[in-house]
Amino acid sequence: MNKFALRAVINALALIIVSYLTSAIMVDGIFAALAAGLVLGVVNAVIRPVLLFFSLPLNILTLGLFTFVINTLMLKLTATFVNGFATGGFFGTFFAAILLSIVSAIISSFLGEKPEKTA
Repeated sequence: MNKFALRAVINALALIIVSYLTSAIMVDGIFAALAAGLVLGVVNAVIRPVLLFFSLPLNILTLGLFTFVINTLMLKLTATFVNGFATGGFFGTFFAAILLSIVSAIISSFLGEKPEKTA
């Protein structure tokens, strides 16, 4: 399975798990979760790096904590594109984005996906 498809499936599984743990994310079914995982993968690959670049001074000022705000915005953006996937208010989605990062990292470690090396 190629790396992007594996990441989309990991995102879908993580979204389902986080939707059970918190009420800030609502997923209507497995197909909505797969669609949201796919869209979230595209959004994270295309839009997130641009936002991280332009928010670099603010990210440095907050010692990287502003990245969680960007992750929250990526979840909100994904919810606008996918029917059957919805997010709650900003702070609930902020908490869900943190949980999503943790759950995604745990699933990735179980599936043996290694983080990308830079340089």
